[in-house]
Amino acid sequence: MFRSKQEELFWDLYKCKTEQEIDKLIRQRPDLFHQSNWRPLGGNRNYFGVVESQQSNPVAALVEKLTNSIDAVLMRKCEEHGINPKSRIAPRTINDAVQTFFPQRNNWDLRDPRSEQARSIQVLADGSRSNTSIVVYDDGIGQHPKDFEHTFLSLLRGNKRNIPFVQGKYNMGGTGAIVFCGKKRYQLIASKRYDGTGDFGFTLIRERPRHDEEYDEGSEYQYLLIDDEIPAFDIDELDLGLHRRRFHTGTIIKLYSYDVHGNRHFIRDMSPSLNQYLFEPALPYAVVESERRYQRPDGGNSLVNYGLRRRLGNSEFLEASFPETIRDRRYGMVNVTVYVFKPRAGNRSSAATKERLRSLFFKNNRQVVFTVGGQVHGHYTAEFITRSLKMSLLRDYLLIHVDCTGMKPAFRKRLFKADRERMNQSEEASELRKKLAAMLKGGQLQEIFKQRKERLTFDSADDNDLLKQIGKHLPFQKELHDLLNQTLKLDQKGQQAKRPQPPKPAPEPEPFAGKRYPSFFNIDVKKRGDTPVIIIPQGSAKTVTFNSDVEDKYFDRSKDPGGLELGVMSYTPNNEKGGDKPGTVNDISDIFSVVVRSPKKGNIRVVLEPTEDVQVGDEVEMRADLLSSAEPSGSMPIRFWVKIAEPQGKPLPKPKSEQKEDNLRLPKLTRVYQQLADDKSDTATWEKLDEAGISMDHGVIMHPDVTEATELQTIFVNMDSKVLRKYRSGNLSEEKRGLIDRQNAMSVYYHTLFLYLINARRKYAISQQNGSDNYADIDLTDYLKDLFNSNYADFLLSFDNSALLDALE
Repeated sequence: MFRSKQEELFWDLYKCKTEQEIDKLIRQRPDLFHQSNWRPLGGNRNYFGVVESQQSNPVAALVEKLTNSIDAVLMRKCEEHGINPKSRIAPRTINDAVQTFFPQRNNWDLRDPRSEQARSIQVLADGSRSNTSIVVYDDGIGQHPKDFEHTFLSLLRGNKRNIPFVQGKYNMGGTGAIVFCGKKRYQLIASKRYDGTGDFGFTLIRERPRHDEEYDEGSEYQYLLIDDEIPAFDIDELDLGLHRRRFHTGTIIKLYSYDVHGNRHFIRDMSPSLNQYLFEPALPYAVVESERRYQRPDGGNSLVNYGLRRRLGNSEFLEASFPETIRDRRYGMVNVTVYVFKPRAGNRSSAATKERLRSLFFKNNRQVVFTVGGQVHGHYTAEFITRSLKMSLLRDYLLIHVDCTGMKPAFRKRLFKADRERMNQSEEASELRKKLAAMLKGGQLQEIFKQRKERLTFDSADDNDLLKQIGKHLPFQKELHDLLNQTLKLDQKGQQAKRPQPPKPAPEPEPFAGKRYPSFFNIDVKKRGDTPVIIIPQGSAKTVTFNSDVEDKYFDRSKDPGGLELGVMSYTPNNEKGGDKPGTVNDISDIFSVVVRSPKKGNIRVVLEPTEDVQVGDEVEMRADLLSSAEPSGSMPIRFWVKIAEPQGKPLPKPKSEQKEDNLRLPKLTRVYQQLADDKSDTATWEKLDEAGISMDHGVIMHPDVTEATELQTIFVNMDSKVLRKYRSGNLSEEKRGLIDRQNAMSVYYHTLFLYLINARRKYAISQQNGSDNYADIDLTDYLKDLFNSNYADFLLSFDNSALLDALE
């Protein structure tokens, strides 16, 4: 029996599994749901624009609910410690709050402690797979019923603006999920204050029915009152179907008939999607599916999510990962972590590996993610890898995490929109993009890319000779030559320029055995007396190498990570030369833009680039500390000087008579076979390409290898495709088979070449429909591969040029 009408109403609402059931309930109870009991959300009928201009993706909108739950739990912990969250003694960052309020956090690497903590925040799927409702629960700070209209039901009040350790600031992000709640926008909110004071209050949000003609300009979002008050009743605990938890205090929100965006299997599909938006959440949370919806093979119906970063650290797909740090006067500190995946993981082919990587890590086409406090605020697609980094071979095997938490707030504000989903097209965004590209192209990632490229070096002298012969007879008119001139290296006669031979493999160096904690730390530069001195020309950057014996994962390992700290001891400008007083510089970024690279075989590289204020003759005394949590070492300091020298002059241009004409060249033609041809170890095979991440089978015709955004370096032609095998089947002579092979190779090569050139020159943007209204951007190389795989190569082999000429004649 229910003790009050309010309690009965709550259970009637909560037990509804879909918006259709809510609709039915409202029709059955006109005494409770008549129009006079509804109020405009935010106290303003015109706030529909605020509600509807939030996240464009239902997963991103759901993440805002989880973010609010994390904020609520941190705020509760703060108040339980007797600290006002808005006071000066409150933690200043999310990380500080977790360290202060969760001393057990170091145990969250273990399954049981992590699972226990995750029960504090849960996201549960209810209803059927075709009509899913979602419940979001937290045992956070909670609200009194009298405060609902100033918290849950308000907009733009900035309730958490003065709380430094939370994500939500604008008091509107939580409303973004409303527009994804079916067609009627039903959302149930219920809460009780964490200290047990006050009743358990609840209300229902909806979009005002369209049949009401009184207000028909735009939407109006409303919430329910009973007798002009938030309905409430007293509770000790409630069984709300949570995972191994009864509700005592906190908040619970039910989103009816939510658009799960194709994630019908909630645990299997929604968990990776949530991880990609909550890259590194402050707290773990549980993803739960009602038992009647889905039963996992191990008998469970829940999964703990703790962000994509932690999944990456233990992934079988990971080949290498390393952090790099940027510190700059303009934007502060940016921590970048690069994750490079294996071309093939386990027994999977490169194609299967690529597909699995996309489902686990790139499901939303986000390969460069920008986070603040662990939540993704913006992203780049693979376009950054192909165009800015010019590493197309790594396009499907690279994830870059850019942590902007330490960035200066004013600069960060210019990067991201308030919906935390998109990036601004601002000067700051363009500047950061260029800085990221320059940093990544000069470090370990470039070395990995070169190693991948070396796997694709094959001898094809015969094909090169054939290209030269055909090139001599091509009718190169000026317009056609100009087209080639923009992207390829081809001389005026159509002959291919000589290519440098790949270097012979160097002997394998002895393996480096890095230590967990350093035993030494020094700097690899010349010394002036006992003090190392670094000379940096004005307007240039200098890479400084520090030597130690720490392991490569020293900076980013999960337990006891180390670090490198750089500081300015004194600064002597040129006009004060001879002084020995400490300068007034408090931040190294006032003098240098700094990039710190992760250790690699004992070498820690630091890039120092003087700011525009630094003048020739300035001297800076600096200190580098290799930080360690091990005792007794603690840290290892080094002092050194940096002197700013005259800028380097640009080399004078050679006289025209001495300059050689910049010859253009055709891309290389490489034939690829299913197996080794004639026992030649340098033959390109499917297996060798697969090892480099390029999948090839009977259904693939060719693969264009693009080293830069506009340079086509190699065209790999599959000599064992099903199309070619069909045309050389039967009782054919070896001569005839060889002729068909050459015709196929040349036709595919030149058609690929000119199709690529024309599309690249005209700068076409290609997209493919993957849903009724959704289009995905398609890379030009993928487009050409798909074009040839879709009967185009069959057409080239079967098309008889002589027959066409005879018909026209």
